[in-house]
Amino acid sequence: MSGGTEESARVLAEMARGLAEADSVEQTLEGITALAVREIDGAEYAGVMLVRKGGVITTEAATAPVVEQVDAVQHRLGQGPCLSAVWVRDVFSIDDMAEERRWPKFTARVRKYGIESMLSFQLFTPNDTLGGLNLYASRPHAFDARAHEVGAVLTAHASVALAGARRASHLREGMRTRQRIGEATGILMERYGLSDQQAFLLLSKASQRYNTKLRDLADHLVRTGTLPDPPPEKQ
Repeated sequence: MSGGTEESARVLAEMARGLAEADSVEQTLEGITALAVREIDGAEYAGVMLVRKGGVITTEAATAPVVEQVDAVQHRLGQGPCLSAVWVRDVFSIDDMAEERRWPKFTARVRKYGIESMLSFQLFTPNDTLGGLNLYASRPHAFDARAHEVGAVLTAHASVALAGARRASHLREGMRTRQRIGEATGILMERYGLSDQQAFLLLSKASQRYNTKLRDLADHLVRTGTLPDPPPEKQ
């Protein structure tokens, strides 16, 4: 990206607007990686890695298959700049895979995929999830000081956008759950001549009896018109 205050302002505005317009968490993550490749000098590929509660590591967005291949190497070895950025909450870069000594097993394998330099930023995410924005290039010394600067700004915008997308997703899911439960209680009211309160109580007791979440039981009733078979009695 070319320098200059006006150009920087334009890019920052586009970043914020583009990420804010995403309709889902998936679209937000895809937007983050697409922006990274488009706006950060040297970045040929980009990906977002998330580490969820329990240490489960996933590549949630990638602009090319090589991103997932490189991330898989890190998963298997438990080392690399992406993981270090996630856990240490810092920026990690590899200027030249041939000269890197911090992650020798990782660099030896990654060069086979044609990756010669990397840049990884810690991505702030809500709750018990950690994340990283990772950039990849097929030539050494691909990322200069400007790339570090723009990457840090993009990561900050991305963290805010991702948190907002997750909140919106949870709200939509909550609305869908309430709607499904309302439809299920309506079925019970019509079928058995119950009041709204009586139908909800019946559904709640069935949820406890079946040891099933209320929303899942409601969804089954709406889809099939029946409740599932009762669990066998304990001997």
